[in-house]
Amino acid sequence: MTQALSDGLQSDNQRHVTRVLVVDPNKRNLAVLVRRLSEAGYRAIAADNGRAAIAELLRQPVDVVVAELYMAGISGAELARVIRGQAQWRDLPVMLITGKSRPNGAVQAYEAGADDVILKPFHFEVLFARIERRIARTQSLQALRDDNAALDARVVTRAIELGDMRDRWLASETERRRLESLLGPRPA
Repeated sequence: MTQALSDGLQSDNQRHVTRVLVVDPNKRNLAVLVRRLSEAGYRAIAADNGRAAIAELLRQPVDVVVAELYMAGISGAELARVIRGQAQWRDLPVMLITGKSRPNGAVQAYEAGADDVILKPFHFEVLFARIERRIARTQSLQALRDDNAALDARVVTRAIELGDMRDRWLASETERRRLESLLGPRPA
């Protein structure tokens, strides 16, 4: 079987496609973002407001959130705060989109916990590169956490082993002292 055919037969579970939750109240912008992300090979999940975005996060895991900063109801900044406030989403990359005409938008976004701010108008290739950079950073952080957990487990195992060795040594010392007391003092 050729590699191409073999690759084509792999299930979606074997190939990870980056899932991007796109949040924008403007239906036209939302449709364009979803279409361009899909064409670039991402699995784009659409939400037209903050509440719908939270519902999607609860329904299915995503790899990155790209949201409009200014939305009615739950704004992009409030969405970032909600995401940062939940343990299961704390490390989820959040990228907020804002217009150049609102200079304080970036400050608001970062204060809310956004990882990146994208100013309109933007080139989609830049957006894709930023998404990939955020995903790579998240994967690196997860690898570090996994390595730390493995090291912690090794430390615990060694501590248990050392404790067992100490217990055996103390038992042998106690036995040695008992035997010495039975034999009496040693001649000098």
